[in-house]
Amino acid sequence: MTEQQQSEQQETGQQEQAERLYKLQEFPERLAVVRLAPGSEIPAWAESSSIFSVTATATETSVVCAGRNVPTKAVAQKPMTAFAVQGPLDLALVGVLAELLAPLAEANVSVFTLSTFDTDWILVPTKDAERAAEAWRRRGHTVAPAVPVKPSKAPKAAPRKQKKK
Repeated sequence: MTEQQQSEQQETGQQEQAERLYKLQEFPERLAVVRLAPGSEIPAWAESSSIFSVTATATETSVVCAGRNVPTKAVAQKPMTAFAVQGPLDLALVGVLAELLAPLAEANVSVFTLSTFDTDWILVPTKDAERAAEAWRRRGHTVAPAVPVKPSKAPKAAPRKQKKK
């Protein structure tokens, strides 16, 4: 291999590494991951927050919600801190979660992950949130406080024209 080819290969490797650096947003709310029985209704205490998710399978229903009103008798893991990968991310991207979860596994931080159409969310026990952020920073990723976003409202339907009598 010529010196030029080695240089090009090294640049390509550096570009690939640079392309795998992500920006994460840390959300301030304290969340809960709650296990409900299969087919359960969503309880009134399951408040929306920066992320609100309901996942139902034949064997369970899981809810990710604000942790403040979750009853103490509920089967839940809380408090959790959410980190969102700045997106939108192309659904064809490969290895996003693998790249972000490896440093957490090495730091012995447990995770709960969710994906939306646009991005990935990583929830960690709040007591481990700073260790998670530091593990990502050591790998070159950026972690910053989330900037609040107002949810977009659904457009109002146009008024119907009255039929002439």
